[in-house]
Amino acid sequence: MALLLVCICAPGRSAGTPTTITVPANSTDEDIMVALAKISDGGEVVLQPGTYNIRKPIVLQRNRETLRGSGTNTILRLADHANCPVIVLGAPKNAPNHGTTDLRVANLFIDGNRTNQNSELWRAAGDGSILNNNGIDVYNVTNATIEHVTCCRCRSGGIVSSAVTRHLVVTDFTAYDNQYDGLACYLTEDSLFKGLYLHDNVAAGISIDLNFNHNTIEDAVLTGNELGIFMRDSHGNTFKNVSIGNSRNHGIFMAQAGVPIKGGWKLSPGTECTDNNFRDLIVTNSGGKAFVIANSSCTNNVIANARFLNNAKGGLQQAADGKVVSVENLVER
Repeated sequence: MALLLVCICAPGRSAGTPTTITVPANSTDEDIMVALAKISDGGEVVLQPGTYNIRKPIVLQRNRETLRGSGTNTILRLADHANCPVIVLGAPKNAPNHGTTDLRVANLFIDGNRTNQNSELWRAAGDGSILNNNGIDVYNVTNATIEHVTCCRCRSGGIVSSAVTRHLVVTDFTAYDNQYDGLACYLTEDSLFKGLYLHDNVAAGISIDLNFNHNTIEDAVLTGNELGIFMRDSHGNTFKNVSIGNSRNHGIFMAQAGVPIKGGWKLSPGTECTDNNFRDLIVTNSGGKAFVIANSSCTNNVIANARFLNNAKGGLQQAADGKVVSVENLVER
């Protein structure tokens, strides 16, 4: 492998001091993985401007690793028929109780090349859950940061977090033209998502489910998605200054999860949406309704200082068997 890895370090540094390794433009995923293996505790790999052809995922699986690009001109492009995530934060081969901490990805443009992928599924994780062909998979990580990143044209989603991820911070994130969701989160807690621009994804701008609890989504613009936000099994979350426009269906769809039974479905206990707070919410020009609450079990939610304007099928639709959302200062027309 003809690759020059440059270690940037101060004179007299001792072994174990965090290092920075720069990877030249147009290197491969193997080159990047070799560089990650060489950095010391707390070190970082820096990708120069250029296009990197990715055939296997770049996996940050040791504590305190950083992968940093040089801005939107650092492009990680998934190779034709690679059918895998571009980046994985965590160690999905391990059982979920062996988490990874203090990871960072920054200043990158990820192109999932979805029209040249033929499978959404990549492989099963150590706990049996499924990992898909996403831009970034976050799996059982604590204290991870993703900032100044774009994920587009992925065969599945942009960023997907799962397997009990805590204290994830995502800032200045753009996702568009992904086959499913711009951002999808499962088993994710105490995390912050701020400065989001999620547009023109085939499914939802944001999809949250399976114990998405005590998180904040702030300063987000979601336009041109099938749904702005799809949510189930979500508790104690704050949505602040979120703008949803031109959804092909509803702006927000909130529900309790169902499980199949013989001859139909039944609601799954404990999967309702409760104690969520929406403030300074704007939903405009949806093809469906602005905000749909499908089940009366979704209680103690608050909508405050909201504007629902020019939505084709109306504004707020509460569950048929009862009003379950507290509304403060809502403008509908």
